[in-house]
Amino acid sequence: MQNIPIRQLPESNQEPTLVGSFSIRSLEAILDGKELVEELHRHDFFLMLILIKANGLHEIDFISYEVGHSSIFLLRPGQVHKLHLKHGSTGYLVQFKTDYFLSHNKSSPQLLRKVGNQNHYPLNADLFKKMDPLLSSILLEYDEKQEEYHEVIKANLSILFIQLLRQRVDTNPDQTHTPYQQEKLEKFLELLEGNITQYKQVSQYADLLHLSVYQLNAITKALLNKNASQLINEYSILEAKRNLLATVNQVSQIAYHLGYGDVSYFIRFFKKHTGYTPDAYRQNFS
Repeated sequence: MQNIPIRQLPESNQEPTLVGSFSIRSLEAILDGKELVEELHRHDFFLMLILIKANGLHEIDFISYEVGHSSIFLLRPGQVHKLHLKHGSTGYLVQFKTDYFLSHNKSSPQLLRKVGNQNHYPLNADLFKKMDPLLSSILLEYDEKQEEYHEVIKANLSILFIQLLRQRVDTNPDQTHTPYQQEKLEKFLELLEGNITQYKQVSQYADLLHLSVYQLNAITKALLNKNASQLINEYSILEAKRNLLATVNQVSQIAYHLGYGDVSYFIRFFKKHTGYTPDAYRQNFS
């Protein structure tokens, strides 16, 4: 069973090593006057691509985004992506292990879960001006490595994440759900990401969240207009697509890996939700 590639950038444009579970580097240094083309792969750490001026294309979990100025991409561990950055792009690449940021303070897990729930943050000019000093400070601390520099870096990351969340609220002022509902939804989505190959039943996730099935469905319906079963199916299909396009594993291997003992059922399930058999999907979209 081949795993989805987890790799760094090519040797000529190598991403910085994760020293101490954190790194930051300017895009100018990474690109070195060249274009960057990365095929489908995944990381086991958080990755932030902060773009000041940029052109290109970024595909995250099979959703394509046009790369533009003043924007941030934030990838969670396990997501697959491919990236094309044209030469002349400027900004920063930040990488950090989950535990690195979670060690900052007791509110860090909730903050990281909230901000990581969205992959693309287009920013207005005023907000980007607020963030630029934070990023410059992080880069300086990382380069100089003075006493307690990691704590300064994590504090600046927290402020940056809070600014992103504030913008998200400002651009969606009509949201009527409660913080409790939002927190439970974000935790449910996090559980799906980590357990989809093992758990397929709504009741299993409801138990992990200390909710009834009715309560979990009410939350997902109110916030996403989908029931919990639909979200479970969507995550199963997403992980199947990741494996079909990023590995050469046989369909039967992928089915077993995803927790489907009956390969024929998996094929029918995949076709029902995508319109393609797994083999046809791989042929059409690879």
